[in-house]
Amino acid sequence: MTERSILVPEGLDGQRVDAAMSKLLGLSRTAAADICADGGVEMSGRPVIKSDRVIAGERLDIMMPEPKKPLEVVPDPVPGMRIVHDEDAFVVVDKPVGVAAHPALGWTGRTVVGGLAAAGFRIATSGAPERQGIVQRLDVGTSGLMVVAKSEYAYSVLKRAFKERTVEKTYHAVVQGLPDPVLGTIDAPIARHPKHDGLYAVRTEGKNAITHYEVIEAHRRAALVEIHLETGRTHQIRVHFSATKHPCVGDLPYGADPVLAKELGLERQWLHAVKLGFQHPDTQKWVEFESGYPEDLQIALDRIRPN
Repeated sequence: MTERSILVPEGLDGQRVDAAMSKLLGLSRTAAADICADGGVEMSGRPVIKSDRVIAGERLDIMMPEPKKPLEVVPDPVPGMRIVHDEDAFVVVDKPVGVAAHPALGWTGRTVVGGLAAAGFRIATSGAPERQGIVQRLDVGTSGLMVVAKSEYAYSVLKRAFKERTVEKTYHAVVQGLPDPVLGTIDAPIARHPKHDGLYAVRTEGKNAITHYEVIEAHRRAALVEIHLETGRTHQIRVHFSATKHPCVGDLPYGADPVLAKELGLERQWLHAVKLGFQHPDTQKWVEFESGYPEDLQIALDRIRPN
């Protein structure tokens, strides 16, 4: 353990302890929260928890844990992960549900990069050791298309394309009820949920998030919606539709009806990345890739549609 003592600057007055630690020490909010949970933070001699508010001029005493060993990519085959396109610059995969994009603290399941390594793919070495080649991510509970860079040049070009929002990301979701209007935009900032770890919420202090949608099928209990993301915040689609009282069917953490989910046989949110388009990093030509619905989502949709 290493102790760090820092005076809270005026600009952080009133912020949550974990948020202030993140800004002062360059930690992730999760890492800061873990230190607080272990009793490793005091403010002017008083123990604090992550949701307490810091006061300008007060001293934060933080017991910093020893650095952990870097995460490693372990080759591990991913059943059901389909290679949609493969070439020297990049590989496009159809990610199954229950698979993470890359290794992460606390995650013990399969990963896209582990699956590619097991299949003999050599991907770009750019990025953190556990995220090499990763230029985008999908939630563990979301299936669909992901592109992974194989060349270093493709990594830099694709990473910039996602940052500059020139990539076309299209999702389909089945949401409860019928969104009104049927063609619209949800423009609402997103931040970590103040009460539930691992979840997010619409918050005024959050990061800008914009979701465009269009209802393509309207049914009695739910609607099939096509979604285009202008930004790419964590859980963005799930949070935005939950905030409008139309959560993704099966998305219990964000308020979906568990009775409906059980009736449809869903054990996850109905959300799938159906199309991915971007400029080829080498040729500059526009390329697009598509993915059909996985079996569990197709069955649920068929049950929602009238007989």
